[in-house]
Amino acid sequence: MKNNQTLKASTQDNLDIYDIKNDVLILKTGGAAVVLQTTAVNFDLLSEREQDSMITAYAGLLNSLSFHIQIVIRSKRMDISSYLENLKTVEEGQPNEKLRGQIIGYRKFIEELITQNEVLDKKFYVVIPYGVITTAANPGPFDWVLDLFDMRSKRIRVDSDYVLKKSLVQLLPKRDHLIKEFGKVGIKAQQLKTEELVSLFYDIYNPTSAREQKIKTTAEYLAPIVEPMIES
Repeated sequence: MKNNQTLKASTQDNLDIYDIKNDVLILKTGGAAVVLQTTAVNFDLLSEREQDSMITAYAGLLNSLSFHIQIVIRSKRMDISSYLENLKTVEEGQPNEKLRGQIIGYRKFIEELITQNEVLDKKFYVVIPYGVITTAANPGPFDWVLDLFDMRSKRIRVDSDYVLKKSLVQLLPKRDHLIKEFGKVGIKAQQLKTEELVSLFYDIYNPTSAREQKIKTTAEYLAPIVEPMIES
């Protein structure tokens, strides 16, 4: 082995996201994307007239599209540990013995419920891409960044400021159009901010550790997580 040889390994080297800047995903392919998170509507609880109105509005939304989007539905096990901790705090600070007993009973009921049943949280996202669109074969459930661009081996040198400036010209009008059209359907949509995007992808790539280790600041995840220095 050569003297003074330095080996560096970065977690980010294995990701297809080059940067997250100004609430926009900058990809290593030179593309970009914004992500909207939407609310949901319980269609079955609507009256027949309301259902017909929603179907008509949704058809109008689809017919209004002149650009690509991808709809992603993500289900994950709900983490209610903070809720249980809050109950414990309220329980300890409750001077009324009868009320404290009711809180204890409720907390134990919730703990037993999540032990016996898997409580799932479902999130809805709409991705608006900027770049070349191709169709990937057999895509994964949340492999949409690669699905949209299908350029896993075609990474280029990325000028993130240039990509951001060029992409926003197209992405912002599309984002505003979708938010307006979703409003007609009765669905609220909002763009994920930088902190929310970092948290989302941290959870996607680290589903196990994300349950215990929460993100504090984005700065902690911008630096390489693995960077060994080997000299001989």
